[in-house]
Amino acid sequence: MIVAGVMSGTSVDGIDVAIIDIRGSGTRTRIQLVRHQHASFPAAVRRRVLDVMNATASVAGLAQLNFLLGELYADAVIKAQRASGICVDLIGCHGQTIYHQGSPGRFLGRSIAATWQIGEGAVIAARLIKPVVSDFRVADIANGGQGAPLVPFLDYRLFRNATRGRIVQNIGGIANLTWVPPGAGEDDVLAFDTGPGNMIIDSLATRLLNRPFDRNGSAAAKGQVDAGLLRWALSMDFFKKPPPKTAGREEFGREFANEFLRRAGRARPHDILATATALTAHSIAAAIARFVFSGRHPDVDYFISGGGTQNKTLMNLLALELLPLGLAIRFTDEAGIPAQAKEAVAFAVLAYETWHGRPSNLRAATGALRSVPLGKVSYPGRKGP
Repeated sequence: MIVAGVMSGTSVDGIDVAIIDIRGSGTRTRIQLVRHQHASFPAAVRRRVLDVMNATASVAGLAQLNFLLGELYADAVIKAQRASGICVDLIGCHGQTIYHQGSPGRFLGRSIAATWQIGEGAVIAARLIKPVVSDFRVADIANGGQGAPLVPFLDYRLFRNATRGRIVQNIGGIANLTWVPPGAGEDDVLAFDTGPGNMIIDSLATRLLNRPFDRNGSAAAKGQVDAGLLRWALSMDFFKKPPPKTAGREEFGREFANEFLRRAGRARPHDILATATALTAHSIAAAIARFVFSGRHPDVDYFISGGGTQNKTLMNLLALELLPLGLAIRFTDEAGIPAQAKEAVAFAVLAYETWHGRPSNLRAATGALRSVPLGKVSYPGRKGP
């Protein structure tokens, strides 16, 4: 089956489309990447999405953005089809997260967890004339899970090994990891968000440098880490909370960036960015040491993916933080999945599983009470006589 996976993450840098040829099921699933391409969001769309995430949108604006993103996702898949010369059978679209609260809280007298991804699946189905699976996270939350992380379903199938443990790290807006012990079954997998990935770095680069991100980490490379500011950031309760746990802009968004800047005082922009970059690197390594294992483990491989791999300063800092754990950075490209494509591939695989009526949430990762098929299916219409 030929499936397109569509992903736009919390960094809001654009749309990734991965077209895969997928066969089989379970640990016998065979995945071949046919095409991957990235399309940047128009600047006005990116600004509007970020505004929505910061709760500065009307109900009408939210509804309009939901349909607009559906059109943009459809355009991206059409372009990928044309570039590859292949027509897809099914589309899996994660959508754009505008709110995620994985842990229940009190709301109007009830305990409620909630998540919201926009990008109307019916629009994509109508434009491509193909079925679309979207809105993946809500079924897991409805069944007592945190709605995330979902990518470990792919990590387990791609990276499980009889004799070696594997940590599969993704650094998008938020950083998350999957721990697959040697010879692991699905219930042995541990996965959780480790904290900020590119989110704080991008926010500060926008404010301090008038750039959407710190390209290659070049500004951070010129700065010095503020040890006191880093200690404050690492004292946040999120880092101490055991898995399962998820994070988003609710934890590390505008309010966190505002306080980060306030505490930085008159520090140079380069020093502030160096500290934010160090926060991502240190929190990842600390999460491994605290929740996965401590000390050196030479029989563990560490694979990494996501937009953060393009930040050379971040990769250098992370490599140093991982040394005491005996880990060296490798990239998911070695498994045939380019670092930038992995999440889009994951949602293609999740759509494939849903299309066949199979559950795809790992309860050990999300904390769900039941394993369930994920997502909602939008079917294309038929032309009249």
